[in-house]
Amino acid sequence: MGNEEHISLLQLLETVRDSLQESFYECVWVRAEISELKQNRSGHCYLTLVEKDRDSDLLLAKVPAIVWAATYRTLKPYFFSATGSDLAVGMNVLVKVQVQYSEMYGLSLIIYDIDPSFTVGGLELARKKTIERLKADGMFDMNSTLELPVLPRRLAVITSETAAGYRDFMRQLHENEYGFSFSTELFPAVMQGTDAPASIIGALDAVLERAGDFDAVLVLRGGGGAMDLVCFDDYDLAVNVAQFPLPVLTGIGHDHDYHVIDMVANISVKTPTALADFIVDMFAQEGYRVDSIAQRLHLALKGKFSREEALVDNRVTAMRQAVQVKCLKESGRLDLYESRISAANPEAVLSKGYAIAMKDGRRVDSIRSLENGDVVKVMLKDGTFEAQIRKLF
Repeated sequence: MGNEEHISLLQLLETVRDSLQESFYECVWVRAEISELKQNRSGHCYLTLVEKDRDSDLLLAKVPAIVWAATYRTLKPYFFSATGSDLAVGMNVLVKVQVQYSEMYGLSLIIYDIDPSFTVGGLELARKKTIERLKADGMFDMNSTLELPVLPRRLAVITSETAAGYRDFMRQLHENEYGFSFSTELFPAVMQGTDAPASIIGALDAVLERAGDFDAVLVLRGGGGAMDLVCFDDYDLAVNVAQFPLPVLTGIGHDHDYHVIDMVANISVKTPTALADFIVDMFAQEGYRVDSIAQRLHLALKGKFSREEALVDNRVTAMRQAVQVKCLKESGRLDLYESRISAANPEAVLSKGYAIAMKDGRRVDSIRSLENGDVVKVMLKDGTFEAQIRKLF
């Protein structure tokens, strides 16, 4: 066998190199996932690109790649301006590469260009699949069916403690113009990157252990690039939000952002400060409603009092009139009695020239009660005298 013809290792690798250069003498566009990324001091960016099986996540291919510093200085801001995020581990990318082979270092790819629309488009496709899966599983509308308390005062807040959006939310909520007071408790979580879904789910689990202490759960994050916020399209996170037993309210990103957990949440607004305004407005509207009821009640009572007062006045007037009539009637009767008494007064009779005879202290009204010899007292208008009856006729 030692006499058989053979080639050296260098010759073999040179042949491989020549074959590759012949087959890939021009650049090609390649889709792959970034599994490692590092920028060195000289400005070169070193990556590891992989391809995985879509169903099993099994690694199918792996190759090192490099973006030279001169190219990276252009590609990095270009990709950021188009996607709102830097290149990061876990991203699916479409890159324009030149195949390079070195007898010492093996196969590698030199990256000259990148298509940011592929990355964004891939995220949108994944989001649509997540939405379809949630609907198929019957979980898309679960949290939205929960009844949010009329006045949600006890709030569990999930966000990063150092986030500007959290500070803005707290200031907007607790320094509201009406002076409403709220109880808020922070459950810290990572709010971007591949670790964010698991971190937020962990915070939800912590809230769940004390579910009776809260009226609602708030998930907050300020604005960011599309890649910064892609974690809020995660299926597992969306499932946890959809199935959570308390109403979940979200305020994530800027006006143009709308994510899967926004769709499955009970209430979704555009920003953390907008969520604070939403909650304050709930209290303000309830206050207006109570004021309106109080005003209507006041008017109703005022009307009732006016009607009762008028009824009392009418009754008093009627009673006065009845008393006046009664008094007039009784006054007439008194006048009649007075006239009769005056007419029956002996002095009145005597003043007319009549006399009154008295026998034994009793008035004599018939001659049959007298006998000859009786002594009678005779009363005149101006005096009294006694007389003895000598003869009766």
